[in-house]
Amino acid sequence: MPTYHYRCKNCGYDFTEQQSFSDEPITVCPQCGQEQVHKVYAAPSIEFKGSGFYRTDRGSSK
Repeated sequence: MPTYHYRCKNCGYDFTEQQSFSDEPITVCPQCGQEQVHKVYAAPSIEFKGSGFYRTDRGSSK
């Protein structure tokens, strides 16, 4: 199951939750109880380095 990062706009509380793709997003803060929670999006943690990862690159013919 994917892990999502949330932050409350009211109190600033940060937390993560494991949720199924079919689960509704969390909207109520577990700390202050306000309906001010939103998902925090970040860059993916994968990075391709070296040759061979792009369509224009060619692998060795050997």
